[in-house]
Amino acid sequence: MSHLIVCRHYLAPLLATLLLAACASEPVSQGDASKPGSAAVTGPAIARPAPLPKAQVPRAPASMQSRIVRLLPARTVDRNGWAQDIVTALAKQDLAVTDENVCSVLAVAEQESTFQADPVVPGLGKIAWKEINARAGKLLIPEFVVRTALSINSPTGKTYAERIDKLRTEREMSEIFEDMIGEVPMGKTLFGNMNPVRTGGPMQVSIAFAEANSDGYPYPIKESIRHEVFSRRGGIWFGTRHLLNYPAQYPDHLYRYADFNAGWYASRNAAFQAAVSRLSGKPLALDGDLTRYDSELPGKTELAVHTIAGQLSMSTQAIHQSLKLGDTSEFAQSDLYHRVFVLADRKAGSRLPRAVLPGISLKSPKITRNLTTAWFAKRVQWRQQTCLKRLGSL
Repeated sequence: MSHLIVCRHYLAPLLATLLLAACASEPVSQGDASKPGSAAVTGPAIARPAPLPKAQVPRAPASMQSRIVRLLPARTVDRNGWAQDIVTALAKQDLAVTDENVCSVLAVAEQESTFQADPVVPGLGKIAWKEINARAGKLLIPEFVVRTALSINSPTGKTYAERIDKLRTEREMSEIFEDMIGEVPMGKTLFGNMNPVRTGGPMQVSIAFAEANSDGYPYPIKESIRHEVFSRRGGIWFGTRHLLNYPAQYPDHLYRYADFNAGWYASRNAAFQAAVSRLSGKPLALDGDLTRYDSELPGKTELAVHTIAGQLSMSTQAIHQSLKLGDTSEFAQSDLYHRVFVLADRKAGSRLPRAVLPGISLKSPKITRNLTTAWFAKRVQWRQQTCLKRLGSL
């Protein structure tokens, strides 16, 4: 048996595992992999948002699409297509096609991709190799073994190593892994739901989110929802749903931008954590995570609430059940939420904010600066405000 055949039959499953563990890089935008609506969802099931009442949604101005076309940079490929996809995403989801909503979608798309349907990630091949080799090193696998194993031909006719070397986009990375799944014995059974590329498209939306929220998707699904996310139309559709199509009583869209990055209701939950910290005297990271997604054991926020359970007149079980609603709109109607804010407002002597920008640092092999969710939200807000001024003059 040749050395190459040995690699194919004995090392390919191992390398698939390496690719899974090593190449799961997170985007600049959606930080918490365990939160509904965030970039890569690995935690609890994603709550499906209730659509806005149709009676509240005005018809789109006939000129909106042409205004968007004139607003987009001249270098944008197929500006008419972008404009049509944005108007369709809003209108078909019963969301108001207003200047504010249009500019919110445009601002996120510009921040995430500079209006590229499949944005290029500089140095993606080097990032992939670095992570693969680092993971292999932890398993005591020499780099030359990794290279040899990936020198087998893939379905495209090129070796996996050649394709990784020339990686430019997350779509390409996703396709490589799909091919690995097809090549590895029992690959679909072992790795079929574990593609390491978790976000994609012009708004860098979570593929898991899209798969859980595909009802009402107005376009023919050619292959899979995953493939639709990497298209312009699919990326805009699911990105819009993630950004705008969930009920949240925020004073402005700034907090939706933070939620887009950190997960639905992260801004509301961060304000709740600040109130709990004020009452309990326990320092808390304002990250929007009210419970642990990896365990039923209480996390720091829940433990802090336990210290004021007597003031709240609530049992630890009742507290836990309320905190489990933290990824839904219902949490803001819970006894726990109201009792904490009544006490915290009284202690502060004024009404505390019900939304706070989460204090989350963004981590990813693609990020070379110290970036945070607050930075992302403020940057998108600046883009939206700039868009509104320009759109208002058209």
